[in-house]
Amino acid sequence: MKKFLIAVVLSILALSTAQAQKLTGAGATFPYPIYSKWFSEYSAAHPGVEVNYQSIGSGGGIRQVTAGLVDFGASDGPMTDEQLAASKVKLVHIPTVMGAVVPVFNVPGVSDIKFSGDVLADIYLGKIETWNDGRIAKDNPGVNLPNQKIIVVHRSDGSGTTYIWTDYLSKVSQEWSSGPGKGASPSWPVGVGGKGNEGVAGLVRQLPGAIGYVELIYALQNKINFGEVKNASGNWVRASIDGVTAAAASVKTMPADYRISITNAPGATSYPISSFTYLLIPIKSADPSKGKVIKDMLSWIVKSGQSEVSSLSYAPLPPALADKVLKTVYSLQ
Repeated sequence: MKKFLIAVVLSILALSTAQAQKLTGAGATFPYPIYSKWFSEYSAAHPGVEVNYQSIGSGGGIRQVTAGLVDFGASDGPMTDEQLAASKVKLVHIPTVMGAVVPVFNVPGVSDIKFSGDVLADIYLGKIETWNDGRIAKDNPGVNLPNQKIIVVHRSDGSGTTYIWTDYLSKVSQEWSSGPGKGASPSWPVGVGGKGNEGVAGLVRQLPGAIGYVELIYALQNKINFGEVKNASGNWVRASIDGVTAAAASVKTMPADYRISITNAPGATSYPISSFTYLLIPIKSADPSKGKVIKDMLSWIVKSGQSEVSSLSYAPLPPALADKVLKTVYSLQ
């Protein structure tokens, strides 16, 4: 009897040890508000599972996961073929949610400004230097724009939000495309840098005359004004869940690896600076027990977590895409 009890206790301890897992992840700040909520809820529902996610920017997340320093990474910009080939760990992109990047501004006395893509590009190229420039005024009749210097704010760290922003600018401005181009860390012609979406939001709030770009939830949480943007159909669109969903709906065929751009998407209501964001997951986990928990967590995110994203102004994955993503999750080892 004593041996039996010892065996039962040992099996219980072994089971609890198997279930107790500390997962580490790092990367994008763009989805941090929803990731923080998801990981906290998943841990609460799965005693012994702890998820530690560091919001350090997509560039940092890619560096850490490709070096095998974390259990998963996160990025808004898809990894390049070169990055995937150089990675010590074979990775797969798992789309988790969609969001909008918005132009935020701090212009005293002005609460709404419309921005066309070419104007945003030329502001970030340093060609448009004051808020009452004729090209901004033309898009904003009746708005009392001040003769105030524009302070350009951009990310100082390798950033998926920057990737989305510059991917958009490259599509609407030939000069941007052939100059700084798209990327997580372009060579900025002008401006001051802030770390993370939080840092950019903070600088714009502090600096009268500033313009920056952040994920929508950061503008809303920090109560910073953000402008409407002219989309590919020529309509002025204010960032919203519906506008992001419309941009995603323009994708007729999703690539097998999910690496796709939905900036400047066609459609009357599409918000033009929209994007998927991804978790970067090892196809085969170095620790099988961790791999099992990661699979379960990803399944929970796709099946249950999507119902929570709208409360933080993200757009959920379209149902057909969610089904496709689940199949990819189930194939992980």
